[in-house]
Parts: sequence; structure tokens; C-alpha cells
Amino acid sequence: MNRPAQDKQTTANAEELREQVERTRAELGRTVEALAAQADVKARVKGKAAEVKEEAAVRAHEVKAKASDLAHRAQDKLPDTVRDTASAQAARAGRLWDEKAPEPVRQKAAQGTRAARDHRALLLATVVAGAVVVWRVRRHGKG
Repeated sequence: MNRPAQDKQTTANAEELREQVERTRAELGRTVEALAAQADVKARVKGKAAEVKEEAAVRAHEVKAKASDLAHRAQDKLPDTVRDTASAQAARAGRLWDEKAPEPVRQKAAQGTRAARDHRALLLATVVAGAVVVWRVRRHGKG
């Protein structure tokens, strides 16, 4: 009579052992995957590079927006006479350029102008940054 109860207990123990083995296998598989991911330096570097690239793009956008705002403020503060004089001088320089510059040079200049127009915010940010650097250098030199 003791035999069927012992068989049941043995079967239950065997089932528990199988479940424990399966849990251990799954846990071991996750551990191996985690270690492999940590060992995959190339993938980690790519991930970090993508993260840094995204951060740089966000910061570049912020700098462009700030530079554009500063440029508009500066332009608004210019007296009308200065703006008119600058506009007249630019028009005169343009006419002189059209009269004197060779055709291949004008084509290259037009290409550069289109590129500058397409990347206006970046160009503006660069000009503003340059002006700030010159201003700080001059200010530091006087102090």
C-alpha cells in the first residue's frame, strides 16, 4: 500500500525538478544574452554614436534658432539710414560683379549663394558666433 504513494511522490519530485531545470535554463539564457550584449562593443559604440548624433542635432537646432533670433534683433536695432546705405552698397557691388566677373567665376559664386541660402540658419549661426568671438577677443584685449 505504501508503493502508490511513493510513486506519486517520486513523480511529483521529478516534475518539480524538470520545472526547476527549465527555469534555470531560461535564466541562464537571459544571462548569456545580457553578457553577449555587453561584449558586443561594436553594437554598443554604434548605439552611443547614434545617441551623440541625436543630441548634437538637437543642440545644433537650438543654436540655429538662437542665432536667428539674435540676428533679427540686431537687424531691428539698425537705424534705417544704415540699412538703406548697406542695401545701396550691396546693389552697387552686385552690378559691378555682373559687369566684371568672368562667367565661370559667376557660376561658382551662384552655386555658393544657393548653398548659403539653403543653409541660411547655419551660416547665420556661424557669422554670429564669429562676431561674438571677435567681440570677446577685443574686449579681453582691452581689459
